[in-house]
Amino acid sequence: MKIALIGYGKMGKVIEEIAVEKGHEIVLKIDINNADEFTQSNISKADVAIEFTGPHSAFDNVMKCLQFGIPVVCGSTGWLEKWNEAKGYCEKNKGTLIYSSNYSIGVNLFFELNIYLAKLMSKHPDYDLTLKEIHHTQKKDAPSGTAITLAEQVLQQITSKKIWVNHPTDDKKELEIISERIDPAPGTHSIKYHSSIDDIEIIHTAHNRKGFGGGAVLAAEFAITKKGVFSMKEVLGL
Repeated sequence: MKIALIGYGKMGKVIEEIAVEKGHEIVLKIDINNADEFTQSNISKADVAIEFTGPHSAFDNVMKCLQFGIPVVCGSTGWLEKWNEAKGYCEKNKGTLIYSSNYSIGVNLFFELNIYLAKLMSKHPDYDLTLKEIHHTQKKDAPSGTAITLAEQVLQQITSKKIWVNHPTDDKKELEIISERIDPAPGTHSIKYHSSIDDIEIIHTAHNRKGFGGGAVLAAEFAITKKGVFSMKEVLGL
């Protein structure tokens, strides 16, 4: 498999290492210093693109890949206000787009655990809950895309919560997300249900970026055989 890396920061380098170990070839690397090389003729050498940049460039990068006819795996967060436009374009033009707020296999299992626990806790209104995420200081968006995914999963199950907020709150209709930026943390997410009697808490802690990179490469392997819009749920068969 020939891969184009759109975004060649810390995550891009981890993805490159894992992809090469698995026998894949990196045929294009795009970052802020050579953005002019992101052309159709250059990216056409790739079977698939993996996009990890930032919230301000992700949508444009995804759309360029789709317009150039290249399957794209996107891991950038903070741009989903334009998600429906990208999804619609992909479906209309029979392209391939995989998006996940987190490509770690462990985190995607954690998503499923979160849904199951929220279903159980929806029957016990004496418990309130708080969601907390910790990342390194270079993370540009807050709350994290993973925290938003977790929060939206909870909101679907616990109907007493109407919205999530990214600040402390005493409003029982609001789901509180606490964001902390501490180096060198690659990512910790926790959901705590608390009552006057006891606490129930689930936590996922990433020790490094290899989990994210490995999942992104796995998604790329999936993308080159499919047409449509997918998530890691389909990639992992969950």
